[in-house]
Formats: sequence, C-alpha cells, structure tokens
Amino acid sequence: MIPRYTRPQMASIFELENKYRIMLEVETLACEKMAELGTIPASVPKSLREKGNFDVARIEVIEAEVKHDVIAFLTSVAEFVGEDARFVHQGMTSSDVNDTTFAVQLTQAADLLLADLDGLLAALKRRVEEHRDTVCIGRSHGIHAEPTTFGIKLAGHYAAFRRAKERLEFARKDIATCKISGAVGTYATVSPEVEKYVADRLGLSPETVATQVIPRDRHAMFFCVLGVIASSIENLAVEIRHLQRTEMREAEEFFSPGQKGSSAMPHKRNPILTENLTGLARVVRAAVTPALENVALWHERDISHSSVERTILPDALVALDFALARLTGVVDRLIVYPENMQANMARTGGLYFSQKVLLALTQAGVSREDAYRLVQRNAMKVWESGGSMDFLAALSSDPDVTNRVGPEKLSEICDLSGYIAQRNTIIDRALAG
Repeated sequence: MIPRYTRPQMASIFELENKYRIMLEVETLACEKMAELGTIPASVPKSLREKGNFDVARIEVIEAEVKHDVIAFLTSVAEFVGEDARFVHQGMTSSDVNDTTFAVQLTQAADLLLADLDGLLAALKRRVEEHRDTVCIGRSHGIHAEPTTFGIKLAGHYAAFRRAKERLEFARKDIATCKISGAVGTYATVSPEVEKYVADRLGLSPETVATQVIPRDRHAMFFCVLGVIASSIENLAVEIRHLQRTEMREAEEFFSPGQKGSSAMPHKRNPILTENLTGLARVVRAAVTPALENVALWHERDISHSSVERTILPDALVALDFALARLTGVVDRLIVYPENMQANMARTGGLYFSQKVLLALTQAGVSREDAYRLVQRNAMKVWESGGSMDFLAALSSDPDVTNRVGPEKLSEICDLSGYIAQRNTIIDRALAG
C-alpha cells in the first residue's frame, strides 16, 4: 500500500520484522512443548529464548539463493542460536509456521479494525443524537419522497456499522486458527499437544481438520466481511457526496482554513474525502474475489494461494483501516445545514403529502385506482409548476377530492409531524443495537 493511505500501526503488522518476530515465537513455543514431551533437548527452547533472533537483510540474501522463505528464516535464526538450531522446526512443515503467523497477523489487524469501528460508531452516535429532530426530505431514485430526519438517516448507517462490527468479531474468531500438524496435517511427525500449546499461548484455536494448510474458506470469509464493511463505508460516503452537491447543500465535508478545492476555480469546495473513500472501498472489495478463489487448492496443498495473500493481505487491511479512520473524521466534522434542508423540502410545494391524501381518500370510500388518479392529477399540476403551486391548495380546489375529504381534514392530513412521530422509536432501536 502506498504511504498516502497507510497508517503506521496497521502497516507495522505487515512489516517483515513483525512477521519474522511472530514466526520466531511460533517456533519457540513449539520447541517448549516438544522439550516438555522429550522430543528435543530442554536446552533448545532455552537457547531460543536467550539467543533467538534473525536478520531481515540476511534472510533476503539467503532466500535469493535457496528460493524458500521459511528455510531462509530458519537459517538466519540458526546463525544466532548455534548448535541447538538443528532441533528447531522438528517435524513441522513451512505452512505450520506460515499459516499460524498469518492467523496472528490477521487477528492483530482485526483488533485494529474493531477499534476503528468503535471510533466511527461513537462519532455517528453523537451526530445521530444531535440531529434526531432535524427534519429533511427522504429521497427514492434521487427524487423527493417523504420527510424523515437527518438523525434517522445517520441511524441507518450506525446500525450498518454495528452489524459490521458483529460480523468482524465473528470473522476474527474464525480466522484465529493455529496449524501445527505436519506435512499433510496428520500429526505424523509432531504431536497434537504441540499445536494446542502454541494455540493457547497465541490466543488461537487448533484447526479442526487441516491439510498441509489451514483451509482457505476461513480467509475467504474474513475478506468477504472486509468487502461488506468497505461497501458500508461507500454507502455513507456517497450519501454525503450527494448531500454536498451545489443544488442540495444539505451537508458538506469540513473545509479547513487555507484549503483549496481546485487549481483552476477558487470557489470550489469539493467532497474529496468521501470521493477518496469511494475509491478505497473499491480497493478493499477487489480482494474478495481472489480470496474466494483461494479456497480451491489441489489435494492437500498447492501454493496458488500464497502469492494472492501476499498481495491482498496488506493492501486490503491497510486501505480499510485508513478508510474507517477517514470516515470517522468526516462524520465528526460534517457541516450540516438544516435551513437548506427546509428550503429543499419547500421546493415541491408539499407534494410529499401525496400518500397520506391517497390513503384518506380510500378510507373515505374511493377505490384505490380512482384515489391514485385524483391525487396524481393534482400532484402533476404542482410538479409542472416547478413548486410554485401549493399541493394543499390544489387539492382544496378540486371538488372531486373535497367531496370526499373536506378542507379541514386535508389540512390535518398535510401535517409534517406525522412523518417524524416515530423517529425516537427508530433511533433508540438503532442505538440500542
């Protein structure tokens, strides 16, 4: 991932130093249990604890010759440990250490993402409460539909990210899997007790049935969850982008002092952060299909998954971490214009009351088809006037309507309060989870 979209804490998980440090701990823990079982001398884990180390640059030199990353790592460790190194990796295969290390990295990354989601949820909750009663128009197909509140809008996104957190918690548990079972997963050369010991100390669970690798359906599930979270990010980002359009201007990204929106047009205040989030969401979702395709491997193992994971692992997680942090900042500093929301609602002359009038006519004995025709006939007059005509006035002057629903009843129907009466029910339910 390029530095522009990288936060240090997430990036550090995928640095070689961290990866090799985890690999060394996996090997050391395995040796501790093997020594306890009498498989290897007791001096081996002691040597690893006291002298175990590696040299990243040296590993790269060795790998250039041997063309095998785990052998290169073990060779570097041996140069620090000495004679006892011949017992390291006893009965294990490369995937035992690689896949277990992979699991640790994924759980570390998931913990950061869960913290990111907590931050975003806190920001959303604050803005939901702030705008619980801020009335705005709801839109379907981009066209004015019926009134809602900005708090309800944001509560929907809050609920989506609550679901995202629950899914990620499940995916984290599913991916936190240890595999120390030998060449094709049969424990022929290493005891299941070793795997359990390593798993317990790394906060993992032993793989139920491994081949030479941990089954990749676990990883596919994890990346699918990342993709869904990315789509939820884009969903909110697109909403903000639309609300910032000049014709609407109901909300907009914070524009800092000294910020410039265009190299050509000094007046511009563009939704660059949410546009950026839309792009980053594409990067994260792009990892989903390769992760799904990694599930199908030849027999007990091939390495077609390996190159894919080396690529999508850092990119998707680094991008998602950055996107969640950026979205939190956008929500936290979002500028909201209630007065523009009111002005936009007024543009259609009250057409959003149409459904309530339709229902009143049907309750007064008019067939649904005739009621629809009567309401639409008046609505289209208002629509074609560009909002200069008032919907209630048009209805009140139509005898086919007033013969069924009188002016007083029409005025009662065309009351905004009925549309937002349940806002607290909806918002409280969302915030309560």
